[in-house]
Amino acid sequence: MAARPPGRRASAFLEVALLWDELLYAGSAPYYARGRLPYPPELADALRDELELDGSGRLLDVGCGPGSLSLLLAPLFEHVVGIDADPGMIEQAEREAERRGVANATWFHLRAEALPGGLGTFRVAAFAQSFHWMERERVAAAVGGMLEPGGTLVHVHATTHRGVGGGEDLPAPQPPYEAIANLVGAYLGPVRRAGRGHVRDSLPSGEDAIVRAAGFREQRLLDIGGRRVFERSEDDVVAAVFSLSSAAPHLFGDRLDEFEADLRALLRHASPEGRFSERQREVALELWSR
Repeated sequence: MAARPPGRRASAFLEVALLWDELLYAGSAPYYARGRLPYPPELADALRDELELDGSGRLLDVGCGPGSLSLLLAPLFEHVVGIDADPGMIEQAEREAERRGVANATWFHLRAEALPGGLGTFRVAAFAQSFHWMERERVAAAVGGMLEPGGTLVHVHATTHRGVGGGEDLPAPQPPYEAIANLVGAYLGPVRRAGRGHVRDSLPSGEDAIVRAAGFREQRLLDIGGRRVFERSEDDVVAAVFSLSSAAPHLFGDRLDEFEADLRALLRHASPEGRFSERQREVALELWSR
């Protein structure tokens, strides 16, 4: 049963003892929706068919960002709840939901470690490129207790800040990601930044064991198709860069305008017409049930 009725937004940020770096994506939210490639509609189709979703039940999107996954899946549920620790992301999710006319979503400024947070029970709980930022054992256990009988935990494995090349069939050059990374390094140093610290060299391991320890047993994997080619403008690529924790706007301090000017000069050198293209990377769904 839902603990709160649907609405556009609720203030539910809770203080918890664990350290959260509020600068992780500071300033990135306005760039995220434009800079990141969208999740393919085939993702929603696959989840609908696999879980027999019929517009009933509730979805919890943990670490929802600007609502990229929540809003795609909203038609499959009666009510969607998105939570994120970054208030800017919640503000962007609100705006995008209003722009799209999505009325069955509620957004909470809430850390995942503060769950269950009085949010009620859910048919599906989803993590899309977010679980690795959390205290995973604590969050998995909390989410497990929030799922109704027969509920499902879904991990969306994807890379949306950049695509891949596709040979000669691309209508424009791929963004020069190696050169962009070198430029970011020239400004911020050779070790990638993240908030007040640095980006891990690789994602933390042991996810399966953590989820199993939280009481989940059955695991299913779904590969999603839909590797579309997207044309990207100079502004789109700039937004993709600033959507990254390792290149969040605050990291550049008073050199932000200088960095952006150099970034745009680099992009115009790579494509004087300001047009780029890239193919969407593959997406996989990992479904866990009890």
